[in-house]
Amino acid sequence: MTSMQRNVSLICGLLWLIASSAFAQSPVPAAPSVGATSYVLVDFHSDTVIAEQDADARVEPASITKIMTSYVVFREIADGNLALADEVLISEKAWRTEGSRMFIEVGNRVTVEELLKGVIIQSGNDASVALAEHVGGSEEVFAGMMNEEARRLGMSDTRYVNATGLPHPEQYTSARDVARLAAALIEEFPDFYAWYSEREFTYNEIRQHNRNRLLWRDPSVDGLKTGHTESAGYCLVTSAMRDGMRLISVVMGTDSEEARATASQSLLNYGFRFFETYQLYEAGDELSVEPLWKGQADEVALGVTDELFVTIPRGRYDSLEARMEVNGTLTAPVEQGEQVGRLIISLDDNDLVERPLVALAGVEQAGFFGRSIDGIRLWVGGLFGGD
Repeated sequence: MTSMQRNVSLICGLLWLIASSAFAQSPVPAAPSVGATSYVLVDFHSDTVIAEQDADARVEPASITKIMTSYVVFREIADGNLALADEVLISEKAWRTEGSRMFIEVGNRVTVEELLKGVIIQSGNDASVALAEHVGGSEEVFAGMMNEEARRLGMSDTRYVNATGLPHPEQYTSARDVARLAAALIEEFPDFYAWYSEREFTYNEIRQHNRNRLLWRDPSVDGLKTGHTESAGYCLVTSAMRDGMRLISVVMGTDSEEARATASQSLLNYGFRFFETYQLYEAGDELSVEPLWKGQADEVALGVTDELFVTIPRGRYDSLEARMEVNGTLTAPVEQGEQVGRLIISLDDNDLVERPLVALAGVEQAGFFGRSIDGIRLWVGGLFGGD
């Protein structure tokens, strides 16, 4: 290679590095415009909102309601109050319920598992009422159970009146609340969540397909639920996992089945293309060891109680910064899990995440002599400006 060729090669390499750096630092483009009344796109692990539009607006939930119907039943099973093999006697009310149906018949006995699949895969209103009556004694009581779970999950813009999502002036939710519910269901009931990816279910010799078109179009999509009434429009809650990153999109009030699928796909593609999620710490990771006064140990390990994830624009991981702020001088006794400061994760001087910094182990007070010695040392340090 000649000297000129080496120089040209070096210049090309430098230009490539500059271009790569500029691309990594380039601003993230705005989220795609979608024809929906409201929407939100959230990372499941970090709970970071990537994109939103009127996410707190109260809207009619339609069959999105059935996510909570299933969630309440899942909790009853987890608490030992119900079993999948339990048989449910189908009432006339359940049999007569209008709208989408599983086609259960009055007077028959159907298992809880079959009814759940009828709710999740076929969006059966009849199955929803049957489960509500079996679990709550009546649909009205079951709606109260749904509202109690909504309060527990912090769904402040949600109220349920029925288990189906059939229109009612006092039944409403928001895109943000729905995303919160979907995340709770995925986290708490991963085995049951697998049913949301099933494309069809046959009951009473009637085969019906899952209405979530993205289950056929995008292999990364594994749930959750469609919804539609004339007043609510076409709605879709979707979750997808790519390379360990899970996103949840909620699209409310579009004009057609195709519109809700296209809008959801656009939001998911945007999130996966321009953002990435990292797990920074495991629960119980030791992040710092700080001096401890008047204790049976001279220091205490600090960390976080839960896993910590962050979602950031792609290519910005090396720009993340972590800082710990400890609440002054630490003195015993210190209980395990006691908050003694805070951990802050920032990017470009903007704080992204703040978590309590806690003692990873408890430390009891030292005896009288040890406390006295440390007390004198602290007094002398304060007097002369020492640490």
